[in-house]
Amino acid sequence: MGRKSVAQRDLVHTLLSQKTYPELLGLDVRNPEDWFPWFVAASLFAKPISAVAARTTAQLLVKEGIRSPAAIERCGWDGLVTILDLGGYVRYDFSTATKLLAIAAALPSDQLRHLVTAASSAEDVEAQLTKIQGIGPKTVAIFLRELRGVGGPSVAMSQEAKDAGRKLGLKLAKLDLVGRDLSRLESVLVRVWSEHCKRGRSQTCPAGVMFCCAPASRVSTAVP
Repeated sequence: MGRKSVAQRDLVHTLLSQKTYPELLGLDVRNPEDWFPWFVAASLFAKPISAVAARTTAQLLVKEGIRSPAAIERCGWDGLVTILDLGGYVRYDFSTATKLLAIAAALPSDQLRHLVTAASSAEDVEAQLTKIQGIGPKTVAIFLRELRGVGGPSVAMSQEAKDAGRKLGLKLAKLDLVGRDLSRLESVLVRVWSEHCKRGRSQTCPAGVMFCCAPASRVSTAVP
């Protein structure tokens, strides 16, 4: 095995040792019961707001036990606004609280799991979920990215992950990864791009500054 191949293998190993966004929230997407709170989190990450604020807000929702449609409805609009403000969503608190209530109303009980597992494609899931007020394709893409290999349909790798891979000199097309491993790698690459590459924080990048070898050619505004 050549030196470059060993470096690539070591980089992938380092990245896969990091936590994905759902894991940072204490969620395990291998369990369909965690799909709904992850979908709620995905709707937060899809907003044009910092990844840190989105993650903090999602963590607060999970910490407060708001992990189901019924829990969202019990919390109510005022309660949701309070949590969103604490998480840093002051600019989007009213509209996001309304969106979360719309999600709860549209996906009662185990409806989300049934919708995903019955879908024939990612496009099918997107067509159904974007009927919900405030939910766009970006939210669905973030949501489905984490379900690759655990019950979700096949999805293309996100531009953010590709940008991070290029920044780190990682040959994504040559990696022999599928399913859950590919999903986890993509999730971590999106974290690297959103929280480090875009902000020039190579010193704190989990991949290590030695791998940061190429300037970003395109800065995506999507988070994460």
